[in-house]
Amino acid sequence: MAALCESFTLRGPGPGGGGPGLCLEPGPGRDLVLLTERGRAATLFKISDQKPLGCWSVKHGQILTCPVVCNFETHEYIAVHDDKVLRIWKNEDVNLDKAFKATLSADVYRIHSLPLGGPVVLFRGGAVRTLDVLLEAPQQDIENVLSGEAIRWSGAFMEGQQPVLIFTTEKDGDFFVYVQKPKLSSLHRYKLEQQESAKPLCFTAHITNQTVTLLCLYSNDSVYQVLIPLQQDTEEEEEEEEEILSKSLLLNLSVSGAVLKGTSLVVLDKDHVAVLGSLAAPGKEPRECLTIWNTKFQTLQTSKELPLGTSGQLWCYEEKFFLIHGKVLTVILYKCETSSLAAAVGKLKDSQTPDVSTFLNWNTLEDEELVVSFQSQESVALKAESRMNLRSRRSTVGGGQPATLPVGQLLLNFKNASNYVLENELKKLVGRAPTPDLQASIGSVVTALTDRCKGNPKYYPQSFLQYIVETHELSYSLCPDLMAVALEKKDMPLLQMCLERFPDIPEEVTYTCLNAFLSMSEAHLQTLDVNVDSVICYIDVELDDKEVKTEIVENGFSAEMEQDMCDTKMPEESHFRSGGESCPVGLHKAALLNAVLHSAYTETFLLPHLKNLPAQQAILFLRYLYYLYVKCSEKVNTTLPGIRSPTINQIMDWMCLLLDAQFTVMVMLPEAKELLSNLHKFVRAQVRFYSELNKIEGSLRELQRLNHLRESQTYSIEVLEII
Repeated sequence: MAALCESFTLRGPGPGGGGPGLCLEPGPGRDLVLLTERGRAATLFKISDQKPLGCWSVKHGQILTCPVVCNFETHEYIAVHDDKVLRIWKNEDVNLDKAFKATLSADVYRIHSLPLGGPVVLFRGGAVRTLDVLLEAPQQDIENVLSGEAIRWSGAFMEGQQPVLIFTTEKDGDFFVYVQKPKLSSLHRYKLEQQESAKPLCFTAHITNQTVTLLCLYSNDSVYQVLIPLQQDTEEEEEEEEEILSKSLLLNLSVSGAVLKGTSLVVLDKDHVAVLGSLAAPGKEPRECLTIWNTKFQTLQTSKELPLGTSGQLWCYEEKFFLIHGKVLTVILYKCETSSLAAAVGKLKDSQTPDVSTFLNWNTLEDEELVVSFQSQESVALKAESRMNLRSRRSTVGGGQPATLPVGQLLLNFKNASNYVLENELKKLVGRAPTPDLQASIGSVVTALTDRCKGNPKYYPQSFLQYIVETHELSYSLCPDLMAVALEKKDMPLLQMCLERFPDIPEEVTYTCLNAFLSMSEAHLQTLDVNVDSVICYIDVELDDKEVKTEIVENGFSAEMEQDMCDTKMPEESHFRSGGESCPVGLHKAALLNAVLHSAYTETFLLPHLKNLPAQQAILFLRYLYYLYVKCSEKVNTTLPGIRSPTINQIMDWMCLLLDAQFTVMVMLPEAKELLSNLHKFVRAQVRFYSELNKIEGSLRELQRLNHLRESQTYSIEVLEII
């Protein structure tokens, strides 16, 4: 039995969108993958957090010519650019131009990395070398195994303790299969049996019991199987005639008159394969979908429609599918169980009543469709109930519901309930005792509510949504429409909560929130219930013409000292006065901006959005960051008081990022010149101050050591001269 489970977005639209220039490889951990895109950059993603951990790119004029892979033994990354230049680096390396470099003597087709076998390099001419052997002499001669053939596919596997490399080639319409054991210098060449009026589109393989099973997806909408025994090589191997491999039909990609035009094929286990392609039915428009087939019983197990289209590529690691859906990199979870005839024909009964985690659109589904939808997803007991019983249960809205009622059925029962009744019942649901699937169920509830808001502009359960976000650990991927609805409704308190709690907010959404916060008037923000705990303990605000300031512990220098060192002349109306300056934004706007500073981001993806920030808003944001920077510098421990107050590192990172994005605009605007000058002088004063501290650091340590060595029994006054 096989099933497709929930899906989520791993990467949003990139600068060049999704396309065939992308390739995915496993990373240095089960939760990590490496994405190589458009020949310029490689990004390491953590799947569970749906966030990039690092990004490396080659300089302008260079092109990555094969996918970046990970050396699982050393946790290093390996890339080839411009066909022959090998690069090796680690996580902490930032600039690839300074990474290890070796120029090879032949063009590289692909590098395969095995967890126990190490990296293996396949050259375009068909030669194979392990990475260790290649690094001993990068300019060693590389033989040309192929004669006018072009490599179409390659894969690496482990057989016992030996790596095995398999690749297919094409020449004049004929296809050949090579099986090579690089550590034993063993190579076998086979010719694939020709198929009239059809040719192979893609290949995949696996090794079981000393036998290579090569699966071929052909253009006649069929999957064929080729068995290749791994030969035991002898010291003196006689030349043999080229063996022709016969193939057998494994699977016809057709069901109920519809034919699947496959583009990608992957093996899931010994009885299941996944095929990505376009499903064409007579009289209907073709639609792209992901399918899982049972090869043992030749049945379609499950499918998922992909209405936004795909790039035709499909990857599979750790029970997860990776594909480009529209312009985003999407992850689809799946599960495969032991193959049985009952499961293959869909008659296997589940031991537990499954819950409905899929989202139901109340505004587009009619009653009849709702019943059919639930009957296809609920347990056998629910399927047996009549439509009359379902309607009778709807008529009892407001009565007690069984504690074990599935989420999907609960949403259906209260489809037509009043907002008050609906929210009360859903509060009971989210207040249930924790279960493994409670978080996903709550995400489904939030998604259903936000969709109801889209269909009914007058409906918006603000307090209930805030209650759910505040009391449960949700994420952006569980309810992706929540922040979009909150932005549309201008619900700033809810956006503040999401920014502070969601770990996986896309950079585009973070920028949209920042733009909304900066553009909203202070008068309107004062009417909102914004949480100001992050700013109330340190911010200076002007009330009734009286400036209220918190107590300041100066970081080793006074206002006069700073003025003397910086030589800064500021007009009286400036918000930035040395020692206790007032905040350039109001209390509520400052709290919202602090929430933005707390959100996680990747500089590579956020920088293009910050370049679109209007000039006046960029200046205002920089003024506030400068204000926070001054405040942190006044404290001995450079830490602001309060709950969820920004750290000095967050402030500095955002300040640098904003200056990188808006520097040209800042330099050209007259109103920004004084701000940049003051910022430069303040930073210079800080550098000088810490430089002076560094000069006496040695003397202070020596003094501390002397105090530990001497125990004074009597009162004394000593004068120590620090030279």
